[in-house]
Amino acid sequence: MSNITRWNPVSEFEDLMNRYNRMFGVARPNEREGKDLFSRSDWAPAVDIKETSEAFTIDAELPGMSKDDVKVTVHDGVLSIEGERKHEEETGDKKHHRVERFYGSFMRRFTLPENVDENSVKANFKDGLLTLTLQKAEPKEPKAIQVDVQ
Repeated sequence: MSNITRWNPVSEFEDLMNRYNRMFGVARPNEREGKDLFSRSDWAPAVDIKETSEAFTIDAELPGMSKDDVKVTVHDGVLSIEGERKHEEETGDKKHHRVERFYGSFMRRFTLPENVDENSVKANFKDGLLTLTLQKAEPKEPKAIQVDVQ
C-alpha cells in the first residue's frame, strides 16, 4: 500500500529556485541545504557521502586541482573543505573561445553526526578526487553524577 502525500506547489517552486541558484552560484543569505552550512563562494564541488558500519566517506570532485590547493578542517563538529581553482590566463599566443568550467574559491561545510571521531579524519587526493574517511566512534554513555543533599 502506498502513502498519499499532499502536493505543495510552493515547496516544489522553492526547490526549483534553489537548484537554479546553486547551478549559477547564487546563494540567498542564510540559505541552508539539508545539514550543509552553505556559504557564498564562486562555485561548489560535487560530493558523494557514503556510510558503512565503521565509517563515513566523503568523495569531492576537484578536477584540475592539486592537493596543495585544498584545505580540510574539522572544528566544533563541522567539517570544512575549502580551496581555490585558479583561472588560466589568456596570453598573446593562446585565445579562449569558450570557458565552461568553474574557477575561483569554494567552501563546503558539513555538520558531523555525534558518532564521528573528529580526530580520525583521513584524507586522500588522487586524480582530482578528494576522499575523506571519518571513523565512527562509540556513542558516549551519559554520566551519572551523585548529588549530595545537605
